[in-house]
Amino acid sequence: MRRFEEIQAQTGMSSHLLANRLKRLEEDKIIERRVYSARPLRHEYFATDKGRDLDAVILSLRNWDLRWGGSDGKGAAAVAITDKRTGKAIDGTWHNPTGESFSFANTTSVMSEAWRAEREANAAAFYAAKKLSPARLAKSAATAKSAKKVPTSKTVSKKSASRKVATSTIAARKAATKKSSKAKRSA
Repeated sequence: MRRFEEIQAQTGMSSHLLANRLKRLEEDKIIERRVYSARPLRHEYFATDKGRDLDAVILSLRNWDLRWGGSDGKGAAAVAITDKRTGKAIDGTWHNPTGESFSFANTTSVMSEAWRAEREANAAAFYAAKKLSPARLAKSAATAKSAKKVPTSKTVSKKSASRKVATSTIAARKAATKKSSKAKRSA
């Protein structure tokens, strides 16, 4: 995940909050923006050297979660991480054989099916809600009204648009939870 919409879809943050957090990380030189589209202007976010120095801290938090985070008791992780150089799984008991500081650049990662299903459902719910956002519905209603295609009585109110967004988001999240639960049971 490097793009704003991808990060927003997976975190559920408002665009305002996410923009502020990314701006702060950029000001602190933990991440940097790179243009991937000039029209419309769009950026991807990458860790700087300062940000990559946090890899060992992130691994420590992951190891803590594997031990204490309430997983299935076997320490099953949402993402399996493997050391590229040795081929060994990086888990709570792994120690770096080279003595170098840890870097995710030296690893490969594979998502569990349950987590992949959850992420796909989050993304689907996000994009479905975005399609039905009150602003887009109001804009399309205004366009239709000015083109005299839709009578005034059929324009979409912000309240009904908000209800549609909430309903579609809730339904998508329920579906994701069901898929995730089924995937966990079958695993």
